[in-house]
Order: sequence, then structure tokens, then C-alpha cells
Amino acid sequence: MLFLACVISYLDRAALSVAAPLIAKDFHLDPAHMGIVFSAFFVGYSLFCFIGGFAADRFGARRVLIVAIGFWSIFCSMTAIASGLVSLLIIRVVFGAGEGPLATCTSKIISAWFDRKEQTTAVGFANSGLQIGAALAGPVIGLMAVQWGWRIPFVIIGVIGMLWVLMWSIFSSDRPEENRWARNAMKLPGANVSSRNLAAATLTSKPLTAYLKSPIILATSLAYFGYAYILYFFLSWFPSYLMMERHLSLASMSIVNVIPWVLGFAGIALGGFTSDLIFKWTGDALKSRKIVIVTGLLVAAVCVALAGIANSVGMAVALMSITVFFMNLTLSVYWAIILDTVEPARMGGVGGFMHLLANTAGILAPILTGFLVQWTKVFTSAFLLSGGVALAGALAVAFFVRLPQKTNASSDHSNVEPTYPLMD
Repeated sequence: MLFLACVISYLDRAALSVAAPLIAKDFHLDPAHMGIVFSAFFVGYSLFCFIGGFAADRFGARRVLIVAIGFWSIFCSMTAIASGLVSLLIIRVVFGAGEGPLATCTSKIISAWFDRKEQTTAVGFANSGLQIGAALAGPVIGLMAVQWGWRIPFVIIGVIGMLWVLMWSIFSSDRPEENRWARNAMKLPGANVSSRNLAAATLTSKPLTAYLKSPIILATSLAYFGYAYILYFFLSWFPSYLMMERHLSLASMSIVNVIPWVLGFAGIALGGFTSDLIFKWTGDALKSRKIVIVTGLLVAAVCVALAGIANSVGMAVALMSITVFFMNLTLSVYWAIILDTVEPARMGGVGGFMHLLANTAGILAPILTGFLVQWTKVFTSAFLLSGGVALAGALAVAFFVRLPQKTNASSDHSNVEPTYPLMD
């Protein structure tokens, strides 16, 4: 269900990017105005990354997702009734607020449902749905927009989101002990044990602010910002780049745009698995996360910069595909650092804070790209800026993510239990 939520999340988020040339023509918007429209989503999104995470700690991630996904599905559908720039901006801000809690709630639920040795792999599987949604957006939204106009796809995606909410409300729970299907299949204890576990999970030994000031959390947030800057530059502007600078038709762009997202799906799925595998080999949790983040962001930074000076559409798409693969290797690992270093009762707040800082890139990347394109008439400087931001994130993790203490490991690394070094 979390995988499907991520599919829907990026299907509806990428829909605007695919439909952007048609919307810009309908509402007479230049690149600078479209950059503002793309950024509007992240005003609400960034703020509710933190608010949603805090609410998940207080009320439970299951309830927060029911409200959030229901809310965003309604406002996704309302995109179809936008009549101009102002109404489109308002809808996008509120729509973004609904999507804000998803990543933090996903991580928090996985921390309760999976053993420590499997959590990053599980986060990677759930988050890989993001890339599937974005890959589907090109052909699905593009072809529907050509056939029926750009408004109808937003209504259809909103309906799909509401169906997900119905299924989630019936079948989901915050913990496996509370879920009758999981309890029967896995022979788990019942509600009494679950209640004790939930009570223990609310006990904390550190205030939230102590985590938010930690160099590990701040450096990881900067690296996540570097990842997010490339992502939102790519998500918002790459379809328009293919049409404006490479002169592809809407139908051709919709197909070509699938290629990087398919590789991104593989990157997310492999990133969590690779990090957990290194963890099992070394017994050193943060070191395994650091290796994946630094390597992935460095390769992504170089390739996105080179894509900006590519001399053919094929080379640009190939380089962006490599970029998307390597940057997505790192996605699950930011959340793994939260799982490694933060006590369960603070995971929502700390994860939401990190997600908020990272997703300010969603405000900056689209609008900066819009103004750069408006000013220079080409996309080259926007590609180079994306590479520079990702490089800064890689360097932050390389120099500032350090282990206060090493995870105690037996010879069997698969049985390593989590510790919370920031608490010491």
C-alpha cells in the first residue's frame, strides 16, 4: 500500500510537468511564471513535511496518511477547474500541503513493521513507487492530454487517490500487532502487547531540538537538499526542456521522459538494498549510509552538469538517466540515517524537519530555472547549478557525518540491533 501511495504521489505531481506546455499556452504563461507555478507546490509541501511528521508522532502515521492523501486527491482533481495563474497557484500550494507527510509517515510505519536489518530495503521498495509514478505520468498524462485536454487527467488521478484512501483505511495499521491479517499470518501477539509497545514508543530521552541541532542531521539534510534540487529541476523542467530546446513533440517527449524514471526506479530499489548489504558486511550503520550517499551524489553531480552541455538529445537523455539512477541510489539512505540515529518517538519530527529542509529545493529549483531560462534563453546554466548543489551535499556528508559511537556488532551482522548515537 505504501508503494502504491508513492506511485500515486508522483503520478499526480508529475502530471503538471507533462501538461505544462499546454497549461502555459492556455493561460499565456512565460517560463518565469511557470517556474513560480512549479514552486508553489513546494511552499505547502515543505511546511507540511514537518507538520505531518510531528502529527505522525502524536496521532499515528496511519491516521495522518488517511487525512493527507484524501486531502491531496481532492485538490489534485481541483486543478481541472483552475482558470488562471492565481487559482492555479492556490490549488498547487494546498495540494502540496497534502503530499507533505507521505515520506515521513512511510518511514515511521516501516520502522514499526520491519526488523532493523530490513528497514532500508523496505524504505527503498516503498519509495521506488515514486519513480514508477513519474514514469507512468509521461505516456499516461501525455496521451490523455492529447486526446481529452489537460484537465481530465487531474480528475482521474484524484479518483485513484480516493480509492487508495478507502483501501488503506480498511486494511492498514501503525504496527503489525494491531493488524488482524498480519497477526494471523505471522502469529504475532495481540492488542495488549501492541499497547505496551506503543506506550514504550512514546517514551523519549531527548527533546526534539537536540536532534535538530545535530551535525549528522544537518549534514544529511543538506545532502538531501542536493538530491532534491536535481530531482525538482528534472521533475519540473525536463519535459519542457525536451520540447523547448530539443524540439520534441508532446507525444515524443512523453515517451522519452519515461527512460530516466525507469532507471530511477532501479536506483531507489538498489540503494536501500546496497546500504543494508554494506551494513551487514561492516556492522557500521552510518558508514554504510555515507558510502552510498557520497558516491551517488558525486556521480549525479557530474552527469547532470555534462547533460547541460550535451550536443544531442540522445546524449542529454542518457546523461540524465545516469544522473537519476545514481541520485536515487541515495534516497532511502537519508531516511536510514534517521532510523539509525533517532529514537522511535522522535522519528516523525526529525524526519519531517529533514524533509522540510530538503524540499525547500522544490521551491528554489523550479523558480530559479525559470528565471535562468528566461534570462539566458537556454537551459545550460540550470543544469550546471543543479550539479553544483549536489556536489555541496556530497561534501557535507563526506566531512560532517561521523559516528559518535560504532554499532556493537557480533560476528553475525544480520542480528545487529539499532542504537541511537545522538542520544549519548
